[in-house]
Amino acid sequence: MSRFEGKVALVTGGGSGIGRATALKFALEGASVVIGNRSEKAGRETVDLIEQAGGKASFCRTDVTKPENIRDLIKHTVDSYGGLHVAFNNAGVDDPQAMTPEQTADTFDLVMNINVKGVWYSMKYEIEHMLANGGGVIVNTSSIAGLIGFPGHAPYVASKHAVLGLTKTAALEYAKQRIRINAVCPGAIETPLLENFTGGDNSTRQYLESLHPIGRLGKPHEIADAVVWLCSDEAAFVLGQGIAIDGGFTAI
Repeated sequence: MSRFEGKVALVTGGGSGIGRATALKFALEGASVVIGNRSEKAGRETVDLIEQAGGKASFCRTDVTKPENIRDLIKHTVDSYGGLHVAFNNAGVDDPQAMTPEQTADTFDLVMNINVKGVWYSMKYEIEHMLANGGGVIVNTSSIAGLIGFPGHAPYVASKHAVLGLTKTAALEYAKQRIRINAVCPGAIETPLLENFTGGDNSTRQYLESLHPIGRLGKPHEIADAVVWLCSDEAAFVLGQGIAIDGGFTAI
């Protein structure tokens, strides 16, 4: 039997990159999957890919900065499949490169609202459901930028550090109530977000590769494998952690 047979998984930011790879992995492991995403086109493409692979999935348009959207997403999940067992809070945004004094308040607010408040809203309503229904597992997407600093990206770095703080605190709050919460901290992964960051510049890509001792960038499925493991019974003793999946970046 697949690890998630009979389970329901929710993935925000599931329209591309790490979110899409993780949604596909959950479905291949037997879960019914709900995709929450701002872009309906991208979200429905993920649903189509899952269904083509023989899995079950549905889409609910979601802006994670709006609490009513999160409540609707969870209602859609429960109404569609009868419950919510695991959640991957992955929706996020990066920031333009600029030194701290040159960053704007608008950029700071946008990044914090999506990356931090979006995770907080998601956990808030996921935990409410899980408390009333016997528990569950939550994984949040932080970053190696949640573990170390990156000059020129203060809003993003601050947001990803905050995700780890939210993760650890909520994990401790509900550890004895059958809710496990962890985070993943990816290095540079080949996603549309990374392509946007590099602007398609090959020298920037090569520089990023050189920062990873393994000598390459990561693949979305490598993060997906870790997320699905964290949500499985095999990781039953893992709680409140921010796990670096970074090709050795933070080991230097």
